[in-house]
Amino acid sequence: MQTALQKALELILSGDRELANILLVTAKTCVTSSLIALLVGLPIGIWLGASRFRGRQALVVFFRTMMGMPPVVCGLVMYMLFSGVGPFGKKKLLFTVTIMIIAQVVLITPLVVANLETYVAAIAQSVRETAKGLGIGPWRTFLLLSNECMYPIFSTYLLAFARSIAEVGAVSMVGGAIAWKTNVMTTAIMLYTNRGSFTLGVALGVILIAISLLVNIAVTVMQRRLSR
Repeated sequence: MQTALQKALELILSGDRELANILLVTAKTCVTSSLIALLVGLPIGIWLGASRFRGRQALVVFFRTMMGMPPVVCGLVMYMLFSGVGPFGKKKLLFTVTIMIIAQVVLITPLVVANLETYVAAIAQSVRETAKGLGIGPWRTFLLLSNECMYPIFSTYLLAFARSIAEVGAVSMVGGAIAWKTNVMTTAIMLYTNRGSFTLGVALGVILIAISLLVNIAVTVMQRRLSR
């Protein structure tokens, strides 16, 4: 194990091309999917947290339930939709980075919605009263709520990014873990470990743990600032 770790560190420092390609595909997939999920989930989460209407609770329960959707189930659904016999088969997106991003957006968006809804629901009443007193319309009230949620928005994005970078089930099913094309860190670790190539697997594992640590530190710092 010590030898494998030493070789992995040497591989990281050497600028290995295959390792660099895996990191590039991972960054493209995770950054894009987490940003899209934030852009989609942010207005929905704020709207659900600030609104009161019939069926609201059912929507909240739906998104919270979707947070726990197994990635392999999401991957299966995406595979069926985009395979040759599926309704979107003509798009030919299966085994591409694009379909991996779509699958991750489906997985991550409920996390964004549920987190923001929980926070907004706690402050919505006071913000509505302030907006009413100032004569602010619905759109400016939404902007005011967004401003009040600045730290939760950043921490939610980081959590979404952490979820996407650690995901393996859906991306392996729809992406196929194709070398130099759709191989991300999680699928590469599984693939190379099964092949007995521990050096690259350990190198990717070290990088993945380092990124997860940095993300969790950032989330913790933001949560502390929010609690002040």
